[in-house]
Amino acid sequence: MSESVPVRCPACRREHVYTAPSYPCACGAPVSPPLARGATPVTVVHRAWDDDWVTVRCASCGRHDQWPHPELGCPCGTVLRLPVSGVPSATGPRPGPLPAPRPPLRPMTIRTPRDAVTAAALYLRRLGYRDIRRADRRPPSGVGLAAPGLLAQVDPIVRAASLRDVECLWLTAMAQAARCVYFSLAGYADAARDRADGLGVPLFVLDLTGTPQPVNPVADDLDATAV
Repeated sequence: MSESVPVRCPACRREHVYTAPSYPCACGAPVSPPLARGATPVTVVHRAWDDDWVTVRCASCGRHDQWPHPELGCPCGTVLRLPVSGVPSATGPRPGPLPAPRPPLRPMTIRTPRDAVTAAALYLRRLGYRDIRRADRRPPSGVGLAAPGLLAQVDPIVRAASLRDVECLWLTAMAQAARCVYFSLAGYADAARDRADGLGVPLFVLDLTGTPQPVNPVADDLDATAV
């Protein structure tokens, strides 16, 4: 059962009762981030990809997955990030076993839109995502892919992805409490790249050999740190 803790907004001093959200583990059991009682919440001023996610262990199967860090939005406009038990600070060491080496990427030549989708799915598996499937909700353009905790969009058309395309993907992912990743054959409009940087959306370009190339810093980070 999700736990609740009292939270006081440091800006307006308003009292809140916050209940940790539950997320479905791959085994089907509900998982809730364990809130650190008595710890002082942190005011969110600038967002960083690593700070927005927290690793939580499922009590039923022992699986470790990343979920959105618990946050509370006060009516005064302040966003508070609630500390989680057993999670180190951003400057401290991160516990846990070392990740296994990633399998080598085996590119496939892209001749059809289906090839582009397959190449993106293979790359996501290399990054450690499993149970990849077509997304339940079709995006405004391209093809949507989904995995536990992830939503991806693949644009296999010869048109640069637009600002609206990036924003729609991000909004849909946030509604599902999932990460998001964008793959495009034709690249991205300048406004789309700027917006993706602000929202923390990793952008990749699929070249004709089927190899995804990171095109923004958050995509570089994802490629370098994912297991």
